[in-house]
Amino acid sequence: MITPLKTDLSIWNELKLEAPPVGVKYLYEKSPEGVSQIEGEYALCELIKVAQESEDPFFMTLDNEMCVGRFIMGMLPWPPGAKGGQLGPELKIFKEGRANSRLYDGLPQLKEDTVNSVVFAPLQKIEFDPDLLLVLAEPQKAEIILRAMAYSTGERYVSNAQTVIVCAYVFAYPMLTGKVNYIMTGLSFGMKAYKLFKPGQILLSIPYQWIPTITQNLGEMDWVLPAYEMTPDEYRQYFPTLLKK
Repeated sequence: MITPLKTDLSIWNELKLEAPPVGVKYLYEKSPEGVSQIEGEYALCELIKVAQESEDPFFMTLDNEMCVGRFIMGMLPWPPGAKGGQLGPELKIFKEGRANSRLYDGLPQLKEDTVNSVVFAPLQKIEFDPDLLLVLAEPQKAEIILRAMAYSTGERYVSNAQTVIVCAYVFAYPMLTGKVNYIMTGLSFGMKAYKLFKPGQILLSIPYQWIPTITQNLGEMDWVLPAYEMTPDEYRQYFPTLLKK
């Protein structure tokens, strides 16, 4: 069910990102109330960009997904040919099926028949408690967000991805592990083929457990650290003094 938003997300506006963060909610219901279903067919990763550019929330179902996202969401079982690694050689991504098929071992995916619809909403229209917050940022601002994760917890940064089916590491891996994940755009086959985002940006996938902590820390910590405003020579002189304390 859709539960109301509990965390004030307004601090995210102050990052002045090129595109707004996107809230994602997984639902067992096939037709959630108060939200319109998107028209047409898309790859799951394409819906990130659609939501960034949308004025209102929307939901998708199996009928709206035309790529591998339907399998990652557990809406359908994988075709044997795909799991056997037949797609990669055909697309010239892998030399042989044996290389392609390895990527399905331990592939993050949600349980079959548990997700029947997925709600997407841009930041300004997130009125529900999201399961994921997807944030596209240039590296300088991604550093602030990741530092906000570690600011009060000491959590390490982890980037987990693979050549293809990177949607599994954006939409399923954070939900299954409870870990924040991030990827660099331009490195994954599908997003590059769909020409979604300019290369060199950071796409962060933040699961619900981390949204309140990161949001609160963004409001408490310094975004620009004193060392970042020093010249290299000033920092070379300053840092050794700290080691003597």
